[in-house]
Amino acid sequence: MGKLYDMLVIGGGPGGYTAALYGARAGLSVLVIEKLSAGGQMATTEQVENYPGFDEPIDGFELGERMQRGAERFGAESLLATVTEVSLEGPVKRVTTDEGVVEGRTVVLATGASPRPLGVPEEQALVGRGMAYCAACDGMFYKGRTVCVVGGGNTAVGDALLLAKLCEKVYLIHRRDTLRASKVYEKSLQAAENLEIVWDSRVTKLLHAERVTGVQVENVKTGAVRSIACDGVFAAVGRVPDTALLAGQTALDEQGYLIADETTRTSVAGVFAVGDVRTKAVRQIVTAASDGAVAAHFAEEYLNSIT
Repeated sequence: MGKLYDMLVIGGGPGGYTAALYGARAGLSVLVIEKLSAGGQMATTEQVENYPGFDEPIDGFELGERMQRGAERFGAESLLATVTEVSLEGPVKRVTTDEGVVEGRTVVLATGASPRPLGVPEEQALVGRGMAYCAACDGMFYKGRTVCVVGGGNTAVGDALLLAKLCEKVYLIHRRDTLRASKVYEKSLQAAENLEIVWDSRVTKLLHAERVTGVQVENVKTGAVRSIACDGVFAAVGRVPDTALLAGQTALDEQGYLIADETTRTSVAGVFAVGDVRTKAVRQIVTAASDGAVAAHFAEEYLNSIT
């Protein structure tokens, strides 16, 4: 496209547009490349209740558009396109999209990570109608009600314990007879009287009318099938980072996340990772936005060092 940008941002979620905001406000030329819409995965959340500065819930799509407008106010540009190839080594980084090739002196990777689905029929159709993937985001909608959490790792157990503080009843459904979660959770699990673990079981079907009304589970050892009535289902069976295009170009951990510390620097000079795509302890909108601000700072520092 001819122009050499100071910063290319791949991904228009909260991390990406915060990086763009801080970068553009510092006087850098910035292009954000997003394949769907501003907000990324956040845009699929009907009500965001835990983002600072909003005393009422805000629709995730609207929050994403506000973030985009905030960055563009200071001169950031946006390109709606799908990235098909990246070349990150060297002083000039090249990003190939279905709308053409763009070049930049730094790149902020904000491609995100998607919750791993349960893989049951009609799952996607019921998202927002009882099917959820983030207890911290959506748990309050089920206060005083009955929910199921599916999974057995730290995230699943943490979600179940969080929901046990809000809900009347929580079922933790796990396909094995022991949890994979850290033993630090044992006392809390024993103390949660409204939390029941359903061992050796997998969800095979979501029961529903307009909204989820329960789940059908199968015992993986005996084959016995039972139904559990509930108002919501939280899947916590892992996440899938969007790093397929980056394999071999930047260091990834065993789960495929970009290895980057709190500076957001990756293994490639001038390339930064923000939000859910990088190795980190907590993946929330506010932590992604924080990453974006940090990345812009170190991108500016890098640019100053090479000029």
